[in-house]
Amino acid sequence: MKDYIRKRVLDICNHILESKHTVRQAATVFGVSKSTVHKDMIERLPLINKRLAIRVRTVLEQNKAERHIRGGEATRKKYKEPKENDEE
Repeated sequence: MKDYIRKRVLDICNHILESKHTVRQAATVFGVSKSTVHKDMIERLPLINKRLAIRVRTVLEQNKAERHIRGGEATRKKYKEPKENDEE
């Protein structure tokens, strides 16, 4: 594994553990695709450090379990806020 990939994997890992960000949020912060973040965390990180991989997987599983709640909240917020274009 090339050094820059190894560094990116560890940087993203530390970021996810500190911030509890989702794959999508981490991808935005690091300027890579969510597929890259997912591959880094699921395939590459276990080759570098198994303990960190287990901790990151726990955070990612928690985010996955909560995603339906975040989606529902976003929808509720969308329809609760008055639209700017509505004129009554």
